[in-house]
Amino acid sequence: MAQLPPSLADLEALAARALAALPRRFKRHLGGVMIRVEDFPDRETERAMRLDSRFDIMGLYRGVALPHKSVSDPLPHMDAIFLYRRPILDYWCETAEDLADIVRHIVIHEIGHHFGFSDEDMERIEREG
Repeated sequence: MAQLPPSLADLEALAARALAALPRRFKRHLGGVMIRVEDFPDRETERAMRLDSRFDIMGLYRGVALPHKSVSDPLPHMDAIFLYRRPILDYWCETAEDLADIVRHIVIHEIGHHFGFSDEDMERIEREG
């Protein structure tokens, strides 16, 4: 009997577990960061990120990083972490890594952007830690 691939809801549950496992000192700064799981990035994101393929991105932080937020901002910003199911599942099939570990890594990476870290900062932190 064929097994169905993990659904959007399955990945959302894995992401929620990853968030719940974060140390309290980080969670208290997340505020209203939402997690959204979609099959692929939308066309606008594809163009903005100059993706060659819809499979080239597994996650994305959209919002204003904490170091750039101000109480004098005219409108509150929506902060969201997007997980892209199909690219994640593609990577999972290619690598055979644990799916929960992949999702946790993506969530933590995107939270790093929320805290103002660049990709280079996070790569350095991972190498050192």
